[in-house]
Amino acid sequence: MEFDWLDTSCDLSEIKKQKEIEESFEDPFAVRLLPDGEYAENNTRFFCLGRSVSNRPIFSLFWTDGKVYRVIISREMTVEEEGLYERLKAQAV
Repeated sequence: MEFDWLDTSCDLSEIKKQKEIEESFEDPFAVRLLPDGEYAENNTRFFCLGRSVSNRPIFSLFWTDGKVYRVIISREMTVEEEGLYERLKAQAV
């Protein structure tokens, strides 16, 4: 999985954040969703809910061409997103 980071001049804290985001995509229970409704009709962006190796819950909005991933925004999951992640993870086990 290859990532295309928009800002390549990052300090150490940014590089650590990027590593955690990449780890959340590699989470075996990561949930990747295509938004529905009007938003999906006009955009080819996806959501990813996953956990980093340090167990940090991360939500990401991203674009991909199938080979390269470009993360547009990333943050910690909300309580609702974490609940969805846990429910889907329990179904997969």
